[in-house]
Order: sequence, then structure tokens, then C-alpha cells
Amino acid sequence: MSVELLSPAGNFEKLAVAFQYGADAAYMGLSDFSLRANAHNFGEDDLAKVIALKKRTGKKLYCAMNILFHEDQIENLKQQLPEIKKWPFDAFIISDIGLVPLIKEVFGTSVELHLSTQASCMNSSSASMYYQMGFSRVILGRETSLDEIKKIKVAVPQLQLEVFVHGAMCMAYSGRCLLSSFLTGRSGNQGDCSHTCRWDYQLLQSENLVLEEKQRPGTYYPISEQDGHTTILSSKDLCMIDHIQDLLDAGVDALKIEGRMKSSYYVAVVTRAYRKALDGDSNWKAYREDLMNISHREYSTGFFYGHGPVDPAMGESIDTSTQSGYLRDYLFCGFIKDEVKEHVWSLDLKNQIKLGQTLEYLGSEVLKLEDDEFVLLDAEFQEVFQVDHGKVQYLKTEKPIKQGYIIRRENKA
Repeated sequence: MSVELLSPAGNFEKLAVAFQYGADAAYMGLSDFSLRANAHNFGEDDLAKVIALKKRTGKKLYCAMNILFHEDQIENLKQQLPEIKKWPFDAFIISDIGLVPLIKEVFGTSVELHLSTQASCMNSSSASMYYQMGFSRVILGRETSLDEIKKIKVAVPQLQLEVFVHGAMCMAYSGRCLLSSFLTGRSGNQGDCSHTCRWDYQLLQSENLVLEEKQRPGTYYPISEQDGHTTILSSKDLCMIDHIQDLLDAGVDALKIEGRMKSSYYVAVVTRAYRKALDGDSNWKAYREDLMNISHREYSTGFFYGHGPVDPAMGESIDTSTQSGYLRDYLFCGFIKDEVKEHVWSLDLKNQIKLGQTLEYLGSEVLKLEDDEFVLLDAEFQEVFQVDHGKVQYLKTEKPIKQGYIIRRENKA
């Protein structure tokens, strides 16, 4: 098989965007069983739309059923599996091995199973065992190095290997963290992580040195070192766009983008950048640079080039920032919808647009089109100064835009 580019789909809009902007496949969760409980996920109302989209695009769709199941959740799953069978899934991503016989009983022994990164498979012995159990693909733990990937591929050549190449990383072993549960009562292993590791903390001296979170004054946590507000538990973001060939040489079969809780804008920009790089597009580096224009932390190459502390970006650095917080340069405004009159387009807005701003339109095959001469129209096609989320409004422009293009503008304070 050719290497697969796999993008996140936290809801139907993101699924459509992932396919439009170059993903070969997408992974999504169902409301009760996904490890991204707050990603909206998919319900029965989305079924017909998902079936139609998949039929139209011919692309693959994987179901992330990767929480760690308690007894009542297993019973719930057993009841719902006949309904889940209605969905056009090409494979199931699971970490709980107890699901293997349950899924095979309903979907047949030939059902395609992918082992979730939550299982932390990082060696050839484990990979071989999972292959013998019926898994056709293993999503390796983020801690696996390129050298280890090569050895796993040699040992189990029939097994497809998938790795994360872009997005957030966890300070624990591939998400096996109890910090969120301890501090907020929300379990990352149940899909409800509060991202406690990314909060801003400050050291205070009381009877003992304690940690206070910026948004929770008066709530103290024991600590023994550091000084000032810091995101000491927040790792850098992963970015392997400069090193795709190294991944392919190691035997990787699928490149996965993290981010089911991220915006449609994020899905579009990251997916198309990796699509261009993977295809060897002559202009791929321009799309690569656009990775600076999405919300992100400082980029790194994770553990691919070694163990221990997360390595800095290799080769030509994609980001030299030393800021610990998220970096945002642009504001995602929404989507271009239908051309209702010549050069007049309906809008699906997420953020306000005003006259006098400079807009940029992004497409799957168009890096960006700048526009500061657009006209805004209300529902009666009368010119207005601004347009807002949730209203029937239009944009008139002479730029060669198309349905599905993304609208953004500079994120000025």
C-alpha cells in the first residue's frame, strides 16, 4: 500500500474538511466510546451525511473506540454494537483488548482492527503478539524512535505501522496520565482530559512551597522547585513535516495528525501541508510555512531521533520561538459556502468580519488569496459594515474563490 495520510475528525464539518484538504482517511469517535469526549464526536443524526460523504469521496473512515472500558461501559457497548454496524467504518481503533472478541462477533472475523497508541506498543515482540491477535495495524506509542520502528517493521513486515507526525504530545506514556483525574476529577483515560499539564502555575511560599494555578487562586498544590508562572508539564508540539522521508525509510505505512478537538481551520492547514509534502509538490515549503499560522506550541521532532528529553526540531527549524504558550497569528473566520449570485457567496462564519480588514482565502490547491476590496451584504443583499456568526450574510468579491475555501484574517490584539 502507499503511505496513508490520516486526519482527525471531531465532528462532521471537520471530517468533510479533512477529506477536502487531502486526507486519505480520517478517524472519528462515537459519542460514548471516544478518547476525545469533548470533541463533539458523532451521533445518529450524522449517519446519513457520513455515509453520503464517504460514498462520494471513496476515502477511508476509522472509528476511534479507544477509551479504557469499565464494566458498565462494556455492557453499554454490547448493546450498541448492532447500531454501530450501520456506520461505514473501515476499521476500529481500540486499546482495550477485551473488545476484540466483541467486535469480531458482530462484524465478523475479517474486521480490520487498529491498535491505539494508548496501548503503548513500542517493540517487535508486542507488535508480533498484536498481529497474531488479529490487528492489521499498530499505532505506535509516541515514544518509539525511528530505529525501533525499523526493527519492528523487519520483525513483523505484514503489520501496518502508523505514527503521529503532528500535534500535541502528552507528558505521560501516550496519554496514560492521572493528573487530570487527581486535580479536576476528569479522567484522560475516559476521554475527558482537562489538559491540566498545560495550565499556568505559580510558586507561592506558605508553610511550604506550593503551586497555584493562574485561574484557580487559593487552590494550592505541593511543589518543591521552579519559580514564577510556568507550563512545566506541557510538552512541545510534534512536527515531522521536514522528516517524512525518514519515516518512510523506517517502514511507516500511515502518517497521523493529532487534533480531534482542534478547529476545522487547523485540520485544513495541517492536512494540506502534509499532503503537499508527502506528494513532493514543488511548492510544499510554502504550505509548510503556513503551519506557523495555526495555534501551536513550539515545534519539535518528539522522540523519533532519540530517548530522554524531547528533541528540538531537526535540520532547518520550523519554529525558533521559545514561548511556552500557544502561538496564534491568524483568526479563523469561517467558510465560503455557495455562490448565490455572480461573485456573491453565502458564508458560514465562526468569527466577525468587518470592512477595512484584509482577508485571506485558503483552498486545498490555493495557498492563499488576499482580499481587502470585498463587500459585505446582509440577508437582503444590502451593503453592511460587518457580518457576524449565526446570521444569513454574504460576501462579494472578484477573487477566484470556490465553495469550501477557508476565510481567515490577522489576529491583531
